[in-house]
Amino acid sequence: MGVYHGNDLKKITGGKKRRHVKVKRKYWTGRFPINTTLSDKELRKIERVRGGNYKVKLRYAQYANVTDPRNYETKKVKILRVLETPANKELARHGIIVKGTLIETEIGVAKVTSRPGQSGVINAILLPEVQVQRKKK
Repeated sequence: MGVYHGNDLKKITGGKKRRHVKVKRKYWTGRFPINTTLSDKELRKIERVRGGNYKVKLRYAQYANVTDPRNYETKKVKILRVLETPANKELARHGIIVKGTLIETEIGVAKVTSRPGQSGVINAILLPEVQVQRKKK
């Protein structure tokens, strides 16, 4: 079910008491966000969007394409955990991956540069020697 983002509550000017002219349109509908989280499997959701196009949404992630800026090599590596999300602390606590999230991978700490809920893939850039705080078990 879509989430309606239109505004039907606009006041008709001139004191006229009749129904508003605007009618709900299909292209005004919104959708619930896909919160990409870590998992042992990868799951992508394909949705049809306006204009007959398709949007690939990443629901569960296991790997990321990480680029090393020193030698411009890109590798597909496993994501170990979510470290920090500058946009919202709650997203990091729940382990949700969005653009700008710092993730710990097998080759080091990387910053996510893509939007996994919109593009269906996690692209990241390797950060130079970031101090990682380990959680005590």
